[in-house]
Amino acid sequence: MRKIAVIGIGAGDPRQVTMEAVEALRAADVFFILDKGSLTQQLIDVRQEILDRYVPDRSYRLVHAADPERDRAAGGYAEAVTDWRRRRAAAYEQLITGELGDGQTGAFLVWGDPALFDSTLPILADLAARGVRFELAVIPGISSVSALAARHRVTLNRIGSPVQITTGRRLARQWPPGADDVVVMLDSRVAFEQFAGDENVDIFWGAYLGTPDEILISGPLAQVAGRIAAARAEARDRKGWIMDTYLLRRPPDASP
Repeated sequence: MRKIAVIGIGAGDPRQVTMEAVEALRAADVFFILDKGSLTQQLIDVRQEILDRYVPDRSYRLVHAADPERDRAAGGYAEAVTDWRRRRAAAYEQLITGELGDGQTGAFLVWGDPALFDSTLPILADLAARGVRFELAVIPGISSVSALAARHRVTLNRIGSPVQITTGRRLARQWPPGADDVVVMLDSRVAFEQFAGDENVDIFWGAYLGTPDEILISGPLAQVAGRIAAARAEARDRKGWIMDTYLLRRPPDASP
């Protein structure tokens, strides 16, 4: 039977790859790389750097495939994501059945951690439900959320309090009810700006975490919101893409 390893490779620094992940890298026969185009070549380069560092004998094959683009202009968000996942699942199925022999192991190198805001595991589950047969192993990685907290030298939650992880799309609707510590991912709308008038909110923001281009800004949101928005826009214009996340924090008795 074919084997699939979904390997978390951390937030961008090759040193964040765990020993468990190294063992999985060295056991793989084929690595599947989904190519998003020239604008995100750095994401492919980091994956290659990881392979060069931890599998120097190059006892593997690299198979590249075009990553389907999501229609971000579509009216319905859920429908657009469903369609994108369907097309991505078709690409995965072709890779697994066309490039992997019986008994071989194919690996997907997942940015951050496979369990947090990544579509690889749900897509593979859909393929398995449709009858595509393979054994699955999942190796956790250091997420951008963990890297963010470490870079800013803070904890994600405070004593006896939870932390909520949400998206920029949801934050744009409202501050999560009952949450005082909110981690925001996938925020293309700079949704934090709508809370910039609240003097009680602090922000810990990071972009390109773990890479040479890493940017860190923190402080009272009212004071640094504009600086973050400007840095984010400049970096995106310069590189053509951006990956960022942030923690919003307010006193427990404050309201948004």
